[in-house]
Amino acid sequence: MKPLDPPYLPIAEHGLIGDMRTAALVGTDGRIDWFCAPRFDSPSVFGALLDPAKGGHWLIEPRCEVASRQQFYFPDTNILITRMLTEDGMLEVQDFMPVRKERDPDHRQRLVRRVVSVRGGMDMRIEVAPRMDYGRGRHRTEQQPHGVRFIGHGLALSLLSSTPLHVQDQDAWGEFTLTEGQSALFVLDTAGGTAPGGLDERVAEELFEATVFFWRRWIGQSSYAGRWRETVHRSALTLKLLTHEPSGAVVAAPTLGLPELLGGERNWDYRHVWIRDAAFSLYALLRLGFTNEAGAFMGWLTRCLRSTTESGVGPLRVMYSIDGDPCLPEEELDHLAGYCGSRPVRTGNSAADQLQLDIYGELVDSVYLFNKYGTGISHDSWTDLCGVLEWLLRNWDQPDESIWETRAGKQNHTYSRVMSWVAVERMVRMARQRGLPGDLGRWMAERDRIYAQVMERGWDAAAGTFVQRLLDDGRRTEQPLLDASLLLMPMVKLISPTDPRFRSTLTAITDNLVADSLVFRYDPALAPDGLGGAEGTFSICSFWWVEALTRTGQIEQARLALEKTFTYANHVGQYAEQISLTGEHLGNFPQAFTHLALISAAANLDRAMG
Repeated sequence: MKPLDPPYLPIAEHGLIGDMRTAALVGTDGRIDWFCAPRFDSPSVFGALLDPAKGGHWLIEPRCEVASRQQFYFPDTNILITRMLTEDGMLEVQDFMPVRKERDPDHRQRLVRRVVSVRGGMDMRIEVAPRMDYGRGRHRTEQQPHGVRFIGHGLALSLLSSTPLHVQDQDAWGEFTLTEGQSALFVLDTAGGTAPGGLDERVAEELFEATVFFWRRWIGQSSYAGRWRETVHRSALTLKLLTHEPSGAVVAAPTLGLPELLGGERNWDYRHVWIRDAAFSLYALLRLGFTNEAGAFMGWLTRCLRSTTESGVGPLRVMYSIDGDPCLPEEELDHLAGYCGSRPVRTGNSAADQLQLDIYGELVDSVYLFNKYGTGISHDSWTDLCGVLEWLLRNWDQPDESIWETRAGKQNHTYSRVMSWVAVERMVRMARQRGLPGDLGRWMAERDRIYAQVMERGWDAAAGTFVQRLLDDGRRTEQPLLDASLLLMPMVKLISPTDPRFRSTLTAITDNLVADSLVFRYDPALAPDGLGGAEGTFSICSFWWVEALTRTGQIEQARLALEKTFTYANHVGQYAEQISLTGEHLGNFPQAFTHLALISAAANLDRAMG
């Protein structure tokens, strides 16, 4: 196999396909350089995104020079189209994972790549170089009558091809010519069985049409018909791709190890379920009318509440596996070079053992919304929530790592107190609305204690702003520690957006953490987080800022900020975790957290504009 050129595609030069069990990243040059099978959290099969030499890839490309490349989604679907224009003609690569219907018991996991010569003729080349188990596992490759099989330890893949393929060591390759209107078809099946016959173009067309119908029927349920319909729906379709349909879980992102700073150490595994991210995703889907997804996540959450026992970090963990396992040991993959040399590459995530008190508020708020707009929670779920609340009532007033998962030791974070207040307040609301049993007198008294602490110690009177960490009695910092998470205070109803305290906080954040429409989480120089290097702006914070502007009545500024933030999406409307000041996408991609914040910001601004 020849070396990939360039060895690393920019993170933004990818689009996502998937079947709600796993996902793959397809580059604008026709390479698949990230794919885990059979699940999001399975070891990678193609991982050139983290190491072009050892990670593995699947490349389809013309044998002549490509003048330009284009990539887009087939309208209202998650079928990705990559176009390559050359002097000889134009070809199209259609990439998708077939989905026929919701919760299909007969679902068969396949990755389909169809190459079509749209104009002129083209000499083509295909390279399929899997590297199983993150490039650590060996496999053997067998020639088959209609393709090849890759057989490794615990995983076998069959590749059916409409053109002849050759085996070279562990890999497969082929060359073929397409004339105008002709197509070639390749199907990778994770079941790994031998195929009794060759590929039938009619079957491929049926799979394409069935998948188009599935995605269009799904997005057709959306209740959003506002100004930014196409952008909002693309975010919803992306969130759906990050849903693990068999369990109802929502992963934070389909990738691991993509750096928050090139060459830095902030490289994490996001293929797990963060309670926080999933709770916000539930809110975003409910906003658009997708109650089935919200109900499925509630089912997953109920199983987690039942299986998680009391521990040193509480009845809830920060994150879980897709199956609800709270144990996610962190491991470094030393053999991988990392994206553009960014090491270490990690699987698992030791932040799972952190104490992050804010997750209780995010969780209970999402349950409250589901109870209000969905089918309502069961008696057993209410009983479980009461147990969770009981732990929080005893433990909210202590240091934690909070929303940003810092690794500099526990601190008394204002945001964690805000969300602890949310947890108690929403439990009171649900009990009153439904007549559910609870010690309301005690709950309200504790709720008011948390509120008083936020207003007294989370507020820096000298600086005129809420701050990242609670202030000791009588102590004020020379320079206030600002935190973008505090933009959520009016969104969770703790404070009115017109309150002078919030308006001055918004002004301080705008003056110190905002660059154009891009927003930093905090300033690591003032609030060290235990990790080396700087970081980019956080995409989710940019949309929080838009929503804060909207709620404070700054509609024109909010609209301009939203339109600017839209320009930082990649070419198919997807966002990585962070955006550098040069517009480069950094961190895992695409990130659910960002897309749910986009939905919320757009929906609220659209409503405010009338």
